[in-house]
Amino acid sequence: LRAKPGAALLWSAHRRASRGMSSGGARLNVFPTRQTLQIMKVKLVGAKKGHSLLKKKADALTMRLRNLLRTILDAKEAMGSAFKEGNFALAEVKYAAGDIKPIVIEGVSSAYKRVETRIDNIAGVKVPVFKAVDKAEFFTSDQTGLSKGGQQIAKARQTFSKSVDVLIQLATLQTSFMILDEAIKVTSRRVNALDTVVIPRISNTVAYIKSELDELEREEFFRLKRSQDKKKKEMAEKELAKKDALIELEAEAGSLLDAGADKDLMF
Repeated sequence: LRAKPGAALLWSAHRRASRGMSSGGARLNVFPTRQTLQIMKVKLVGAKKGHSLLKKKADALTMRLRNLLRTILDAKEAMGSAFKEGNFALAEVKYAAGDIKPIVIEGVSSAYKRVETRIDNIAGVKVPVFKAVDKAEFFTSDQTGLSKGGQQIAKARQTFSKSVDVLIQLATLQTSFMILDEAIKVTSRRVNALDTVVIPRISNTVAYIKSELDELEREEFFRLKRSQDKKKKEMAEKELAKKDALIELEAEAGSLLDAGADKDLMF
């Protein structure tokens, strides 16, 4: 049994079109089977879910970064005011008590302020947070032995202590800003890679496997149909041969009956 020329041309054209459509985009080099199709579908679902989560993470980090920008501006303004007041208080001390630098250096044995560090987690990004801790003896009265200078010195010390607190807060904000900015860049690159490379490639692979499996099913169906047609033809030929044989037998039986009378036998 031969297929018609028009059907063969149509079938070959359909195969070329399906292959051209499946190979139009970049895809993974895999063997088209149903198991591979299931694996690719699972990967596609995972890639889309990862893209959604990374997109939400990037949005959360961007929102936190914008809030940090406002806080940094306020902290810089506060730092300018604090240092301005501190320099003014230091000028008052110099006016009232003169140069107290040697006396202060001799009286300092250890730091009156310590910085503690803890880690804050912002959408999976670890950010250090600095905190200023005052020692108990920081606010004790420190008399330098000069008349009319102790009050101005205590005031200057408190003013500069507030300036250090603001400076540590600004250091926390600036460090968080830099880390979040880098994390947003990395997350954005991952989102773009999933959106433009990974997901389209897996989608093209799934489409390619589906088209190849459909083509294999069509070829199998065509092969089975040809096989059935061939069997039907063979059965029809056998039936026709049987009919011919029966006709021949009937013809032979009729010729025997139509023959002349038998001669008498003498016993």
